[in-house]
Amino acid sequence: MYMAKQKLSIKARAAKKRRDLKAAKTPARRAKKAENQRKRRAAIKAGKNVKGKDFDHKDRRFKSVKANRGNDGKGTRREGKKKYKTCSCKK
Repeated sequence: MYMAKQKLSIKARAAKKRRDLKAAKTPARRAKKAENQRKRRAAIKAGKNVKGKDFDHKDRRFKSVKANRGNDGKGTRREGKKKYKTCSCKK
């Protein structure tokens, strides 16, 4: 499914870029990204097909991108930061 690009003014686009970058650089988000990379590399090395899949930090397994959105069909309202676990181990 193709989603159209947001039609934002130049000012709004710049503000969104700043917000998105700030959100992407939070310690929790960076930990999730790093863990996702580790899990993905390990899965590929183990011979698993993870093409088109993302690691779900709540269910702790790979899911399709579609299934990994919106709290398994329950919406994002009740989702909280405490429900997501990231590995505290460093490699």
